[in-house]
Amino acid sequence: MNWRDRIETDPRILGGKPCVKGTRIPAALVLGYLAAGKETGAILSEFPDLTAADVAACPDYARDLADFEAAVPA
Repeated sequence: MNWRDRIETDPRILGGKPCVKGTRIPAALVLGYLAAGKETGAILSEFPDLTAADVAACPDYARDLADFEAAVPA
């Protein structure tokens, strides 16, 4: 699964923050729940619009973001 299939950025939704596609649920919110130790089932109970694949895409998104290397002018 590619996180790009599940997470999108749209300037008209939450000021362009990355959200789970088709929702107004920010990826950062899901990541916060995971970081706090919440299990996928608990997150899905709180956010019934999400799927397990949506939740799984958020750490993949964060991993790619952390690996991003910006070109720094010399």
